Amino acid sequence: MCFSATASFGASAILLGIGLISFKNSESKEQKFLASIPLLLSIQQIFEGVLWLTISKPNYLEWVKPSTYGFLIFAQVIWPILIPMALLFLEKESMRKKALSYFLALGLIQALFMGYGLLVYPAESSVSGSHIRYEMDFPAANNWYGGVFYILATGFSPFVSSIKRISLIGVIILFTYLFTRIFYEYYVISVWCYFAAMISFVILSVSMKFRKEVLANASLTE
Repeated sequence: MCFSATASFGASAILLGIGLISFKNSESKEQKFLASIPLLLSIQQIFEGVLWLTISKPNYLEWVKPSTYGFLIFAQVIWPILIPMALLFLEKESMRKKALSYFLALGLIQALFMGYGLLVYPAESSVSGSHIRYEMDFPAANNWYGGVFYILATGFSPFVSSIKRISLIGVIILFTYLFTRIFYEYYVISVWCYFAAMISFVILSVSMKFRKEVLANASLTE
């Protein structure tokens, strides 16, 4: 998280709990894939928690770089692929699946783009204004077009899904992006991941809905 080590590890614990409950309520591999998102968000917050603990301590500076890159790999590479992919796996309607495959393609392009930047150019993190600021020395990543495919893949793909409540993921992602862009301009990556983690509650709700449907169908067949 963006405020302190305590906040990061606390959020990680909550996300872990949500992920485990979501995973338990999931019946199919496709549902479990969606349920894995809170679990991965939990790991991402551990990276930032470790970063908070080590970034200002000279004796632990060797942990700063792996923690920085660990967080950024999740933020910049994993999410633009995982979110549209999870929705694509769950989708049953052919037209919507086709549309989601296009969003996934955009996410893959974005992930390759940012992955290249993380591989070739240095990335740094620093504490400023009670937040962690991530800076990538990848020129293209700092321009407006650097995140267009990212927003499309993660923020707009949920609106294509036919599954009830999934569109709330898109609402949360887009709203929190605008909020952090306006009020936390220099800390967007960290603060946005903090607020966007609220999508885990939507995933929990959807997983519980899946579980109820399975139980209802089972009762009808008895």
